[in-house]
Amino acid sequence: METDIVLCSDLDRTLIPNGNQEESPLARPLLRRLAERPEIALVYVTGRDRQLIAEAIIEFGLPLPRYAIGDVGTSIYQVDGSPGDPRFSEWEEWQAEIGRDWHGWRHDDLAGLFADIEPLRLQEPLKQNAFKVSYYVDLAADWKLLVETIRRCLDEKGIRASIVTSVDEQEGVGLLDILPEGATKVDAIRFLTRRQGITEAKVVFAGDSGNDLPALTSGLQAILVKNAADEVRRDAMAGVAEKGIEDRLYMARGGFLEMNGNYSAGVLEGLAHFVPHAEVWMREARDALGNSIDGVR
Repeated sequence: METDIVLCSDLDRTLIPNGNQEESPLARPLLRRLAERPEIALVYVTGRDRQLIAEAIIEFGLPLPRYAIGDVGTSIYQVDGSPGDPRFSEWEEWQAEIGRDWHGWRHDDLAGLFADIEPLRLQEPLKQNAFKVSYYVDLAADWKLLVETIRRCLDEKGIRASIVTSVDEQEGVGLLDILPEGATKVDAIRFLTRRQGITEAKVVFAGDSGNDLPALTSGLQAILVKNAADEVRRDAMAGVAEKGIEDRLYMARGGFLEMNGNYSAGVLEGLAHFVPHAEVWMREARDALGNSIDGVR
């Protein structure tokens, strides 16, 4: 991967405008133009599996990435083909890497372990995999007690795991994922870039939700789009402040290239902050687009 910038971005409510806020019409066409540059390697980092990633690329007219990190960090794919026909090749070495944390346990074993915990409702089979156990949780539940209960059970079994919580704003429901301890989004990004000989100085991450917090507060150059929930904004700011790395997190404000900072507009704004010469590319792309901003869906 010979490149100057590795742009790692979440999809839903980050690049994809499927939240409640308005999208700037210029944002996605500009992102598509920018992604065509050989200096930029695009990596999608998402809770979606490969089928849902492919559907998102087609439905929302997204550029084809070089790689995709799916299932909240538990899968890594090389992506080939075209935006209309994306093809995914999974990195089996990543599965072997993260499997060590669970000591032979798999999805069905953990799902059975937590079957009697009432607030937990297993998500659909499509949203599960061997190293990802995903639940819906009522927003009114006692989240602190729930996480403590799960953590205690895992510790008793000697299972090293991360418990990642977030909120689906559109559906009004909480989400909880149990992953191998070394399988968060940021772990997968670092595994991918190490294997490709990329330094972290070239990596920029963008996200919006609770399951992006480990990456947003990791020390990577990170962007929080303007449409992120207030709670995520507060947690991200607290996380970087605790580590003394406030300069590693950019909070999109809007106004850049007359866009509002939501979704892809926020990603582009943050990228220009961390990589100033990328703004020149964006302005050139905007001028080339002129009045022909097509493909907005």
